[in-house]
Amino acid sequence: MRLTELLKTNQVTISCELFPPKQGAQLENYKKTVADMAAVRPAYMSVTYGATGGTSDYTVELAKEVEKHHIPALAHLTCASSTKEKVASVIDELKANRIENILALRGDIPANADFPLPNQYKHASELIADIKAQGDFCIGGACYPEGHPEADTIFEDLDHLKEKVEAGCEFLTTQMFFDNHILYNFMYKALTKGIDVPVVAGIMPVTNKAQIKRIVSLSGNMVPPRFLAIVDRFGDNPAAMRQAGIAYATDQIIDLIANGVNHVHIYTMNKPDVAGEILDNLSEIYVRG
Repeated sequence: MRLTELLKTNQVTISCELFPPKQGAQLENYKKTVADMAAVRPAYMSVTYGATGGTSDYTVELAKEVEKHHIPALAHLTCASSTKEKVASVIDELKANRIENILALRGDIPANADFPLPNQYKHASELIADIKAQGDFCIGGACYPEGHPEADTIFEDLDHLKEKVEAGCEFLTTQMFFDNHILYNFMYKALTKGIDVPVVAGIMPVTNKAQIKRIVSLSGNMVPPRFLAIVDRFGDNPAAMRQAGIAYATDQIIDLIANGVNHVHIYTMNKPDVAGEILDNLSEIYVRG
């Protein structure tokens, strides 16, 4: 199923994310994780792609496994560390396995690398245009409610985002955020730029104290005082922090849906139990497939 068939409706959808193993020997264990995640019945499941290789070799394999459970798979495709030839071979593999949905990302630029080389993509918009030229895929892209860290202003970032949409991006998934007002402001600004494709809100359930430190150091997300108070109060009690983190993510999702943001993606970090608890909390709000 093409994801736009879901995302262009008013139906509430909640999706989950998986990351592939770094080694093939772990693949069977990860297939078990797919089965456990499928059991909570998300609307679709995305499978990440290692920006520096490694896990990228198993993205298609895990996406195939998702589809076996009659759940649409969204395969990530990251190009910063890949040649155009490598990307073309992955696209051929996706076509051969009838994977219809791709999340096209530039990815992080490798440290101390000459970027881009003549056989690499410089921007995600270039990758999106090439995917569109090479097959009949439903193509999604990433967006940053707080602005891309490499953009000088949010408006510069929105200009680049519009280039992605014009290149063939049919929906957008946001980077995680912890204050819904940031997303609402971003969506308003995007509409003023003529960006009107479906936006899927990315929510990260923070279930341990170390996570929030990593998130802030890597992405620079704004963390509201309300959430910081939760971390301060419960961070040293793992069970309490887990419960509070799941409750906070649930509260974010309820507020989003109440305000008309019907499509939510949970960054579940291969934790079906976390996804299941959130969806249990939403049992009368999200009708599972």
